[in-house]
Amino acid sequence: MAKEKLKVAFYWAASCGGCEIAVLDINEKILDVIQIADIVFWPVAVDVKYKDVENMPDKYIDVCFFNGGIRNSEQEHMAKLLRKKSKLLVAYGACAHLGGVPGLANVADRKEIFEKAYKTTFSTDNPSYVTPKASSHVKEGEVDLPEFYDTVLPLDKVVDVDYYVPGCPPAVERTTFALDAIAKGELPTKGSVLAPVKSVCDECPRKKENKKITRIYRTYEKAPEPERCLLEQGIICMGPATRGGCGARCLNADMPCTGCGGPCPNAPEQGAAMISALASILGLEEEKEKYSDEDVEKLMSQVKDPIGTFYMYALAASILGRRVMKE
Repeated sequence: MAKEKLKVAFYWAASCGGCEIAVLDINEKILDVIQIADIVFWPVAVDVKYKDVENMPDKYIDVCFFNGGIRNSEQEHMAKLLRKKSKLLVAYGACAHLGGVPGLANVADRKEIFEKAYKTTFSTDNPSYVTPKASSHVKEGEVDLPEFYDTVLPLDKVVDVDYYVPGCPPAVERTTFALDAIAKGELPTKGSVLAPVKSVCDECPRKKENKKITRIYRTYEKAPEPERCLLEQGIICMGPATRGGCGARCLNADMPCTGCGGPCPNAPEQGAAMISALASILGLEEEKEKYSDEDVEKLMSQVKDPIGTFYMYALAASILGRRVMKE
């Protein structure tokens, strides 16, 4: 008797869609997946409606790969529905895992975001300042839209998550590892990140010489030497504070790590860990007597976008979470 196939679902919330493509990046491995699994829900590729999921028995889906953070009420509803219908819920990709790039919007609230998008940008012609509303009346009747929340949340701030697959998007190795572990019933402890515990620096082939720097460069300001550590050349690289498992792909292309793998296991606050690493490479920790407060401020002012640099993917999941809301 043939073994019953796994029932697999995919869902796309607040993200760019790259994770949907990452699923297909496994190339011919997809044929192996088809042999062991049936896709029962995947809105971007399969014509299945929300009501079909609502009619499924609880725990009908063996594993759901949920990508994207929670930005609006529809995404929250689907997160809770898919949690109810799935035996395993996997936060797939940086946005579900950490809030991702959409989480950078937590420096503002809904009012500020709408003003920027629908009123103050140079290309916007909207004299009446019409903005999306949860409910609007038109001649055809009432039109309902999802409620746009003030705050972006990672998936595990809304529902219980079983496993995490990091990356923006996840590297092929991380997807195939997750699929193989699920198929073979060899998953680690619940709550695990399905990636190595080592950092991106541990995977990076570039030569590290423990040299201090006196200037910080943006990526367009300096052509890096191809074999030397980018951080030791003054280019901020999140490698020391980021979990590996990606094969250091960005570094191999002369681009710094931006942190999409999330924090290393022993440093859950990714931004703080990277600031500490940067302080070390600048010599601020070992040679404090050499730097006045003005010197330190001048060095750090060279980081033009601290939140975007140190929390590009992890702001929503960090201790900071978001900017304090106005009363």
